[in-house]
Amino acid sequence: MANRPLNTDLLDRAIIFAVRAHTGTERRGKGFPYIIHPLEAVEIVSTITPDQELLAAAALHDTVEDTAVTVEEIRKVFGDRIAGLVASESDVFPEGLSDEESWHMRKQTALNRLAASSYDAKIVAIGDKLSNMRAIARDYARQGDALWTLFHVNDKASHAWHYRGLVDALRELEGTFAFDEFESLVNAVFGDSSLRSE
Repeated sequence: MANRPLNTDLLDRAIIFAVRAHTGTERRGKGFPYIIHPLEAVEIVSTITPDQELLAAAALHDTVEDTAVTVEEIRKVFGDRIAGLVASESDVFPEGLSDEESWHMRKQTALNRLAASSYDAKIVAIGDKLSNMRAIARDYARQGDALWTLFHVNDKASHAWHYRGLVDALRELEGTFAFDEFESLVNAVFGDSSLRSE
């Protein structure tokens, strides 16, 4: 059976924009082009919705945080909704503090924002977070606790706090394959929090 025609113009433009923004960069410590991560995020989001704006936001989700692209550029090219979704996925880096010094503050701010965000923003976020968690689970299976040395904060307990916080913030997506896989991988790497004694 032939593939059914589908208007993918917006997503196509977003992918091309993201490829150009991330060109020449490596996914930290992975040895492959950075763009693989946003494309995986798009695939994950597509398991929840066919909404082209959400898929486009998933493709663009790291362009503001990790490249010279601004939210205003995203707004000009892709409109308010996509710009807002990308902005909601972008860490705010406080001036005068290193990445290590600001890590917990940035992550807590992001967790609070995500917990209060719209369902659509959570769909975009699960694409990013599940892609990240898949990579962590693969690397942890090979490297064990040596994995944490690749991060700005190399304490496993801090990452456990962050990822369990993400599970709680994204709980509205429970029942989707993406959320269920995410929670399962968090439990596999950091231990099942439901089995821990209070």
